[in-house]
Formats: sequence, C-alpha cells, structure tokens
Amino acid sequence: MQPVLDQVKVPVLTVLISLTLFFLFVRIFGPIPFTITSVVTNKVDLFTIEGTGEASGVPSTAEFSVGVSKTGSTVVAVQEQVNLATNKIVEELKKLGINDKEIKTSDYAVTPNIDYTSSRQTTTGYTVNSTINVSLRDAAKANRALDTATANGATTINGVSFVLSDTDKTKLEDDAREQAIKKAKEKAQKVSQQAGIRLGRLVNIYVNPLDRPIMYEKLSVSNDGGGETSAPDTLLQPGENKVSLTVTLSYETL
Repeated sequence: MQPVLDQVKVPVLTVLISLTLFFLFVRIFGPIPFTITSVVTNKVDLFTIEGTGEASGVPSTAEFSVGVSKTGSTVVAVQEQVNLATNKIVEELKKLGINDKEIKTSDYAVTPNIDYTSSRQTTTGYTVNSTINVSLRDAAKANRALDTATANGATTINGVSFVLSDTDKTKLEDDAREQAIKKAKEKAQKVSQQAGIRLGRLVNIYVNPLDRPIMYEKLSVSNDGGGETSAPDTLLQPGENKVSLTVTLSYETL
C-alpha cells in the first residue's frame, strides 16, 4: 500500500511546486504578456445591373455566285463552251469596276452523263459546271452585275447576300457597346435610388456574346434558254444589319 501512496505524492508535489514558482514569478515580474491575433474580414456586397445596346447599318458589300453549265458529246467541246462563257462574264464584270480580287472560281466539275436504261451503261455525253463567286465592295452595283452575268451566259445565280464590311462591323459593335454601358449606368442609378442603395465604385464589367444577325435578301435565277434574264430590282434591297449586345455592370455598395 505504501508504494502506491508514494507514487501519488510525487505528481502532487510537482504540481504544488510548479504553482508556487509561477505565483512567485508573477509577484516579482508581473503578469505574463500575451497577444491575440485578430483577423478582420470585410464583406463586399455587389449591385449588378444589365444594359442592352443596338446599332444598325446598311451593308456595303454584296456577294453572289454565278454558275455556267453546258452539256455536249465531248469533254473538250463542252469545256470550251463553259470557259468561253465564264471568261466573257468575268470580262464584263470587270468593266463595271469589279477587280480580280473580288472574283474567284469556287467550283469546276466535269460529269459524264450515263444511260442506265440499256443492259450496258453507256456514256451519252458530258456536263461541265463552273461556278464563280463575286464579292462587290460596292453593293449598289449588284443589280447591274447580275444582269451582266445572265446576259453573257450565266445559267444560274445561286444567291445574293448583303453583308457589312469588317470596318463597319467594328464600328457598329463599338456603338452598341457604348449605348449598352450608358443604359446600364442610367438603370443602375435609377434602381439603386428606388431601392435606397448607395452605390460605390464600378468594379467589374462583362460584355455578353454578340448577337449579330445577318439580314439579307436571297435570289435564285435560272437561265436555261440562254437569253437575257434580269433580276428584279425589288429583290435586291440590302436592308439593315443589326448588332445587339448586353453588358453587365457590378458596383460596390456603401
């Protein structure tokens, strides 16, 4: 029993001695200094608002495709006919002030015509198709260009579209963005006043993806008889292209 009591006395004496020494230290040197690190966090509330801007412009560029198709008994004979017609069309288009950079061949195909009605497949002739793409920087020439093409051997006109030039697109985007920001700021002031919120700094702006629909007229003309085919003027109105975008503004609140 005595050894157990001895084991208990040792830690008790150790504690008493430690407390006595701590008490004497405090009496002599004063309280032990210590610090507490305080972390202050500021919650930032953001006021977010959207504004949409639009800008419209009349397209300055017209694009269309002209096709020449001929059929004959030999490849050489048909190619000669197609090449003559195509070269004539290009020559006449250049007289309108359309340069080489605005005219390019997009497709050229030679297709054999096969007769499948007999037991043996027989080649009855060949069809040659040539297509050129025309891009007019002056859309006002579109009517005359189409008339010129059909009058000089074009058998098909696949379509006409009026588009904005890159410079015009950029300007419309800038105008739409400026308008959207202005509307968003005006809206922010009005809504915040109505809600009794005090706005601080503008801390973020996000421009949503552009909504840029292309508005154009399409035309298809077939000239099977080889005579003149004129595109009606009423179908060749460029109309307007519209650029629309939305911006999101974020303000700090006070």
